Amino acid sequence: MGRLSGKIALVTGAAGGQGAAAARRFVAEGAQVVVGDVNDDDGKALAEELGAHYRHLDVSDEDEWAAAVDEVREVYGPPNVLVNNAGVLHFSPLRDMKLSDYQRVIQINQVGTFLGMRAVVPGMVEAGGGSIINVSSVDGLNATPMLTAYAASKFAVRGMTKVAALELADKGVRVNSVHPGCIETGMLPAALGGQPVDLTYIGKRVPMKRVGQPDEVAQLVLFLASDESSYCTGAEFVADGGVTAAHSLSSFG
Repeated sequence: MGRLSGKIALVTGAAGGQGAAAARRFVAEGAQVVVGDVNDDDGKALAEELGAHYRHLDVSDEDEWAAAVDEVREVYGPPNVLVNNAGVLHFSPLRDMKLSDYQRVIQINQVGTFLGMRAVVPGMVEAGGGSIINVSSVDGLNATPMLTAYAASKFAVRGMTKVAALELADKGVRVNSVHPGCIETGMLPAALGGQPVDLTYIGKRVPMKRVGQPDEVAQLVLFLASDESSYCTGAEFVADGGVTAAHSLSSFG
């Protein structure tokens, strides 16, 4: 038996990067997985490869969440694992940031996480338990210049996770947040207009002297989705190569 045998998981932002890595790991460990994304071509291809189910899901849309959870129920049954992974990144100095850009990041990263939790909680409570994993960031723990909207959204995810964990602890539903550091995905190039990004410099500034890989985050998410983390809720799990262990006067570059 796999570590996730009997689990029904909905993973958002699962067409690539950390989400795809989590979906692959979940299927390998016996879960029935629904791949949720707005990138239909890549999402469908991944689902077909894994023997999973694809669902178009704009996490910022309340109606789409309701329809997605209904579809999971129809295909597999009520989801007992949710990975709120979908997110976007936007760089801008505070004084130059457009309200529309700020609101877009908040709507996807923060509101999307809220809507996802709210959509799955009734079914999880009715079934007697479940696990919600909210993907925040090291920018939900500390600050980085130029990331006002992103940091605001990821700090909010951290806070919502704790509130939900307290409300649902006696219902058998665990809620935890994951805080990746710099991971080699397509998020950074996408935020910079699609231009290639050399992560070598960033890697040198990490205590472990490298950036992380999506599967390293997926392994952590797998632990939280499994019953191995049965006494973990309301907690923050960091995968950053040691970055948050430092302060601004530290030098490891």
